[in-house]
Amino acid sequence: MNNLKNIQAFYFVGIGGIGMSALARYFKMQGKTVFGYDKTSTDLTDELIVEGIPVTFIDEISEIQNEILSKKNVLVVYTPAIPKANKILNYFFSKEFSIMKRAELLGEVSKHTLCLAVAGTHGKTTTSAILGHLLAECNMPVTAFLGGIAENYNSNFIYKGSEITVVEADEFDRSFLQLRPDIACVTSMDADHLDIYGDAAEIENAFRTFAGLVEKDENVFIKNDLPLDGMTVAIEEEADYEAQNVKIKDGSYIFDLKTPNRTLENLTFHLPGHHNLTNAIMALGMAILAGSPTDCLPKALASFKGVKRRFSYKIKTDELILIDDYAHHPTEIDALFQAVDEMYPKDHKQIVFQPHLFSRTRDFATGFAKSLSQFDEVVLLDIYPAREEPIEGITSEWLLNQLDVQNKRVVFKSALPEVLLESKCRIKLLVGAGDIGAEVNKLTQKLKNEA
Repeated sequence: MNNLKNIQAFYFVGIGGIGMSALARYFKMQGKTVFGYDKTSTDLTDELIVEGIPVTFIDEISEIQNEILSKKNVLVVYTPAIPKANKILNYFFSKEFSIMKRAELLGEVSKHTLCLAVAGTHGKTTTSAILGHLLAECNMPVTAFLGGIAENYNSNFIYKGSEITVVEADEFDRSFLQLRPDIACVTSMDADHLDIYGDAAEIENAFRTFAGLVEKDENVFIKNDLPLDGMTVAIEEEADYEAQNVKIKDGSYIFDLKTPNRTLENLTFHLPGHHNLTNAIMALGMAILAGSPTDCLPKALASFKGVKRRFSYKIKTDELILIDDYAHHPTEIDALFQAVDEMYPKDHKQIVFQPHLFSRTRDFATGFAKSLSQFDEVVLLDIYPAREEPIEGITSEWLLNQLDVQNKRVVFKSALPEVLLESKCRIKLLVGAGDIGAEVNKLTQKLKNEA
């Protein structure tokens, strides 16, 4: 295809996706003409339109702009999540436009930079957001493409220069093998996306292949219990990069970071949970290896506010704690429970969980049952299908029957205000990767009004 510098117009099919919109913003900032389609309007697509990127929500060829139809210096970008019946994308294929998957484009954008790639079945977004923030705060020339909205920037895109890129290395559809990272990390590699990989062994093989894309093992950071070669990361356990003397003060972690060459003392990190602290160690190690001056890192880390829908406090009072989180895998729910139980060990906890994908619910039902049963009250919504058709027998009621907890039920979203208000639990969590996120602000306001 043409060099990206020669491309004048971009059309993103699925522009409302968190990864797609970050790339759209990048090319708009580069002075390119950017258009897009998505099936529904969201806060993110509203923001893109305000930023000067026209977005249509009608899947008709007549909606495609003339600048795109000319085919001159145009690139079409799409994700594997787009349905095969999509008219706009099929038109572009039938007319032999220059077309790329999002992951390929990310590889093209980052390949002539110092590429820092964050991989893992869990923790990618938080780790890449911490890393992008550390580098930006230390005045490093970084562009960061994030899979979530960083609270410090209210955006999924950070731009302070173009010599360094921070990217999320997504294992879905083996997309991360399109990258050529100079420095990388693997936060976790639990079984997931079995609809793509088939079994856990294939996922591990894909992560090994990804880690092998980095020239030197010492440029790969890994959680210390993973079967990969690289620099190990741990909390209060022997590792190359280790959080030591960890304490909790006013809901934040205070710790020292031991590295192979030095120890950074008295660091402050505000996100709860050992998984988040491990993410922070990963990001600190990668930032140091990328050349970030260590004297600026403590202040930068302390100023990190988090990522929306990753242990996001919506209400935090003496009477009520309401937390919003994106967790959609048993390991993530375990990490969420560890974090909330460490911060609030004496309080009863209610979780509202929306299962994501029929196949994931089926494949990890035993794990979901175990992780959800740690909570005092469990409320399940119907399964969010995303890209899937229903699977016979796989329902939220089926999952509910496997839970070992007395206070449990399945409800419609419309019943959530009543369910939350009648619960005596001080800690309430709204959890899932589906459209439960769209309900959070309404539920937050309802609870505040009733307080």
